[in-house]
Amino acid sequence: MEIEERVMLIGYTRPLQNDPKSKKQVEVLSQKECNIIISEKHASAKKRIELDKLINNLQENDKIIVTKLYSIADSTIHLVELIELIESKGAYFESICEGIDTSNIDGYQFSYILNHLAEFQSDVISEKTKKGLYKARQKGVITGRPRKPDKNVQRAIDMYKSKEYSLAEITNETGISKSTLYRYLEK
Repeated sequence: MEIEERVMLIGYTRPLQNDPKSKKQVEVLSQKECNIIISEKHASAKKRIELDKLINNLQENDKIIVTKLYSIADSTIHLVELIELIESKGAYFESICEGIDTSNIDGYQFSYILNHLAEFQSDVISEKTKKGLYKARQKGVITGRPRKPDKNVQRAIDMYKSKEYSLAEITNETGISKSTLYRYLEK
């Protein structure tokens, strides 16, 4: 007698601009015969309470199913982290719209592709930033953090040398940070 492996299909939704109550997502996930559908109450990227619980309680061979990648992640980096967590638990991930299913072992592993995409996205941002800074410098624009007015720096130095003020008082009074003050004191 063979022992059947337990496979739990878990749908996940969160409110989206065109689906604020997640009704469309629930409809699509219902067609996938999910054992359970878990819905976030809000769209905030910071407080994914239900997603955190879902990931923490994943069992081997469970599969999280979403209608589209944006339903579960807000960035490529976030998606990479989630896929790695899911895979580390021996579970799987499926995104219906994109046709992604990590339980399908044929072909190139999705997490491998995703890591390359995240690196690519980071490189694109880095190169665009460097190019923009170079063009700005060519036009004579001074890049970087703006310098503090010399009178504030001098006032902070004088306050420090008087030994009558704490660093917190100097910072509050002049707007000069401790590190900036120390940098000027070293000169």
